[in-house]
Amino acid sequence: MKNLLIATAVLFLAACAKTPDWDYDKSADFSNYKTFSWVPNASLTKNVANYQISPLMEKRVREAVNAELEKSGMQLVDVAQADVLINYHASVDTKIDVDTFNVGYGARWNYWGMGYNTQTTTREYEVGTLILDVVDRASNQLVWRGAKEGRLQKNQSPEKRTEVIKETVANILSNFPPQSVKQ
Repeated sequence: MKNLLIATAVLFLAACAKTPDWDYDKSADFSNYKTFSWVPNASLTKNVANYQISPLMEKRVREAVNAELEKSGMQLVDVAQADVLINYHASVDTKIDVDTFNVGYGARWNYWGMGYNTQTTTREYEVGTLILDVVDRASNQLVWRGAKEGRLQKNQSPEKRTEVIKETVANILSNFPPQSVKQ
């Protein structure tokens, strides 16, 4: 029974997962982009003080992005030969979840009045956001941005962290290059 409850909770959380957010320059010709490289000073850990964003996590993100872009036919090359440069950012925010519900209703005749009890619970949790930028190297202009946020989980194995990063990056890059929108 406990496993069923846990499985149901996991499915519910997965169903509530945020979909990625994309934005891109409609005037950019994405069919010209065949090669990529990383922005030379790109760093996931810069200006972020959170134990989950570490050089280990940075390596996982880079490997996942490289694999996804290569899967879509792009080739990792030196910065000087790249059509586009990849940059990335991460942030961690603390959010609060508040639930209020009635836990009972009662009437007392030995005292005048009726009423109900209300219970409020609060939970603090961390939400991480991963942002991937694609910059046209020739013009040095941002042509595509994708982002996804999700609730951070503590006490995960390195294998689980790698799996989550691969899924997140694949999800973000699922619209790169952007699919034409039918009006």
